[in-house]
Amino acid sequence: MTSSAIPFPNLDPVLLDLGLVKIHWYGMMYLLAFGLAYWLANRAAAKPGSGWNSDQVSDLLFYGFVGVLLGGRVGYILFYNFATVLNDPLYLFRIWEGGMSFHGGLIGVLTAMALFARKYQKAYLALGDFVAPLVPLGLSAGRIGNFINGELWGRTTDVPWAMVFPGAGALGRHPSQLYQVALEGLLLFIVILIVRRLRPPVGVVGGVFLLGYGLARFTVEFFREPDAHLGLLSLGMTMGQWLCLPMMLAGIGIMVFSFKQGRASGVSSQ
Repeated sequence: MTSSAIPFPNLDPVLLDLGLVKIHWYGMMYLLAFGLAYWLANRAAAKPGSGWNSDQVSDLLFYGFVGVLLGGRVGYILFYNFATVLNDPLYLFRIWEGGMSFHGGLIGVLTAMALFARKYQKAYLALGDFVAPLVPLGLSAGRIGNFINGELWGRTTDVPWAMVFPGAGALGRHPSQLYQVALEGLLLFIVILIVRRLRPPVGVVGGVFLLGYGLARFTVEFFREPDAHLGLLSLGMTMGQWLCLPMMLAGIGIMVFSFKQGRASGVSSQ
């Protein structure tokens, strides 16, 4: 595996070094993610009869930003590193040391959406349909940031595209961050756009996102190196896979509920 593996490209995680301030690629990827979400949301809001305006979009993105940061950090602590914060409570606030969880961020966003829906009197499932297409491209940007940082690499392998990551030993590994870019980001975005064009009952697009992300992440986890301090859990599954199970079940449940409601009301489109 060492002879044929591709060396990790010489990528500097720091985009700009301004002396006292360093701008990292990973931080720029977060900004890009929210920039893409803002652009897509405003495109959708500009359509006739959307029921949205630019002020609501800006407010929604602010709610989402806070939900991602708070939920992602708290989720990482609860799901992946609870022992550390028990010994060092201030670790919770040292976000510059890394440590964000997608599933925690999702819970944060879902909570923020509930608050937003209450404030603006939006139906929660319809709000989920509006938000779902805004997320996948941002996820791609975040995973590109992981790749540039040379972190969250995959398991050892001898596939032709295996890569030797700095700090991961001399063996070739799956570039699992790029698998996530393709599956959780680009493919999921395309699937959501196709489903949305079919104009299904309210809630289906959001359900497709939950199920689609869960399936993509569950699959990639077979190629991604498990967290060193957790390893494989029950049934040989990773923490990420266990967290994806309720997400996929929720997606299926929402779609079943939405189609039943659509048939009962005689309405088949949004």
